[in-house]
Amino acid sequence: MDAGVRRLLADSGQARPRVSPRTDLITTLLGVWFGIGLMIDAWAHSNLAELETFFTPWHAAFYSGFAAVSGWIIWQVYRNVRAGRSGTAAVPDGYLAGLLAIPGFAAFGLADLMWHTLLGIEQTIDILFSPSHLGLIVTMMLIITSPLRSAWSAPDLGDRPRLPRLLPALISLGFAAALVSLFLSYGNAVQWSTEGIVRAFSSAEDGMAGSLAASIVITNVMLLAPVLFLQRRWHLPFGSVTVLSVVAVLMPGAQTAFDNIPVLLTFVAAGLAGDLLIRWLRPSRERRAAYWAFAGLSSFVTWSLYVAVASLVTGRLPAVPELWTGAPIVAGLIGLALGVLFLPNAVPAAAGSLPGAVPAAGEPGAPFPDQAPARAGESGARRA
Repeated sequence: MDAGVRRLLADSGQARPRVSPRTDLITTLLGVWFGIGLMIDAWAHSNLAELETFFTPWHAAFYSGFAAVSGWIIWQVYRNVRAGRSGTAAVPDGYLAGLLAIPGFAAFGLADLMWHTLLGIEQTIDILFSPSHLGLIVTMMLIITSPLRSAWSAPDLGDRPRLPRLLPALISLGFAAALVSLFLSYGNAVQWSTEGIVRAFSSAEDGMAGSLAASIVITNVMLLAPVLFLQRRWHLPFGSVTVLSVVAVLMPGAQTAFDNIPVLLTFVAAGLAGDLLIRWLRPSRERRAAYWAFAGLSSFVTWSLYVAVASLVTGRLPAVPELWTGAPIVAGLIGLALGVLFLPNAVPAAAGSLPGAVPAAGEPGAPFPDQAPARAGESGARRA
């Protein structure tokens, strides 16, 4: 038995295989099941008065999603083992981190069961700091972003992918960002109601203005960072930012039982505005000034819409002009700073642009740590 395990874990030496776009899409859809299961659980913790047991329908939806996507990933590895591969040579490119996270998630799930059995069910801000929950969210993120890592160096994507081909990467990254937003719920401006936004910026003395301003800063970074991350790798097709925005509002929507629809739709509209800005500015790693301009302008537009929609729905402007006029400007400046941090230097267009070339580590388009460039003559021709 030990000898068999050693043979299975010993690397057989072949280049890591690539999965087909269809396989990545299935992984993504199963990851959506996983993510929606978590959203249902988040809704339950935020909206039900008493939760007295670990064994609930929403936990069933969450953990069944884990079983489905994990089983699918393990199946991809098993198919390669049957084909004669072993060790990391049996793991599809981009899927190693997700595979390693599967037993980790199971272990943290068991720890969560024990935690709830001994200490009870959290329903307030303490749920966001539970060690077992933090372990679950980190390992979950590694699992559901497998399609993103797979797409990162896929030779058929190139620098200008079409939206349908990029969709698995967009959705998986969007759900990863949603996980971050869940665990930063105490600073998520998407959860504010229109009345709360106007009331907060109508007084500078009761602490609500500072709470909303801090939430805007945190949420601005959470929403913008994934877009800037992708723009370092690809010229994003129209609709990419809208897709990310739609996924991003699902988690705060679930937590608030979708009682703040105008605010949620505001961020979808902001995503569409981001796509229009990309079409106009054409930001990319080669066009640093356009990249910076997009980062600043998209943030300014997003939070200008945020204040404008809240004011229209409530029928009045906030009472403190400095707050509601200055908040979008602060967000724009933070967006600009984030753009500078993501792309301090323009990358020449020739870098990594030759067919089959792979950028060096640290450059846009370089493989993730669990990816390896294909060997000569194997630049993605193989499919799992």
